[in-house]
Amino acid sequence: MKHLDAYRDADTCRRLAAEIRALTTRPWSIMEVCGGQTHALIRGGLEELLPESIRMIHGPGCPVCVTPIEVIDQAIAVAERPEVILCSFGDMLRVPGSQESLLAAKGRGAEVRVVYSPLDAVRMAEAEPTREVVFLAIGFETTAPANAMAVRVAKQRGLANFSMLVSQVLVPPAIDALMQDPATRVDAFLAAGHVASITGTEAYPELSRRHGVPIVVTGFEPVDLLAGIRRTVELLEQGQAICDNAYSRVVAEAGNLAAQEVLREVFEPCDRQWRGMGVIPQSGWQLTEAFADHDAQRRFPHDAPPASEAAVCRSGEVLRGLLKPTDCAAFGRECTPETPCGATMVSSEGACAAYYHAGR
Repeated sequence: MKHLDAYRDADTCRRLAAEIRALTTRPWSIMEVCGGQTHALIRGGLEELLPESIRMIHGPGCPVCVTPIEVIDQAIAVAERPEVILCSFGDMLRVPGSQESLLAAKGRGAEVRVVYSPLDAVRMAEAEPTREVVFLAIGFETTAPANAMAVRVAKQRGLANFSMLVSQVLVPPAIDALMQDPATRVDAFLAAGHVASITGTEAYPELSRRHGVPIVVTGFEPVDLLAGIRRTVELLEQGQAICDNAYSRVVAEAGNLAAQEVLREVFEPCDRQWRGMGVIPQSGWQLTEAFADHDAQRRFPHDAPPASEAAVCRSGEVLRGLLKPTDCAAFGRECTPETPCGATMVSSEGACAAYYHAGR
């Protein structure tokens, strides 16, 4: 049955690609915001199915990649405190900070543990009441509800030794910032379906109207991506700057109301630094005053000068869609997954890693 499904998917992909070619009358540049979509496009060779006039631009939708260097440095400083256990997802460990990574700090003796859920860190705080357990909370709207639940559970259980180092970011303000950048040359956006499944689609119509670009919500499978691209091209050719949902089997207009309720209780909007993009106003979440006792940034303040990428790394331009990974002179030379210069080569969702593993 799986083989039959694969054949059906392949036939559908070929049909959708043919429809895209038939619809396209002029060059268009389309940015997929999500790193998962970037990997699916590259891994599946979907760009090769598109007409040459359709240019896919890889955006800043990799949560590991946009976590600022200063947050990595602070996480390392916190982990080095003798009373602290720092918990993180595994994909953060090799991301370069200004001097080293969390993995290097762990090798020097810092207490860094990999978890698979923020609730794992909560349980660790229960099991080790004499230690301070800090969870490094990164990601877009998709990871935020689980992180919010972890803080709420810790407060309900009276776990004074649990805190969270928060670097949550939001997709719509990033799209807004990209379109305000005079260097940006994007005609339309593919919005990530898993983000919209939480937030709904309500933020996107206003962005479409303000910037005169279509925004189409879609998924991650090859058929979903090509269907999203087809709808995007259709809107571009018709001159319609609207938001459309091409992933309605997963995404409701209102989103996940239960998740949104938890988010409103635990988090509030704030300005946020993005790696490679600078500070974007109201583009992140921070813990509300009600959960201030669990805010690691308050409990473990870290004063350090602003940090910057290695001189050879151009990942900021990759994240902003200004160049392809292969346009960077360090790509595949000084910069590889084994010796990464920037976060886009480390993360499983980074564009540079996608190109490298695909043999680009």
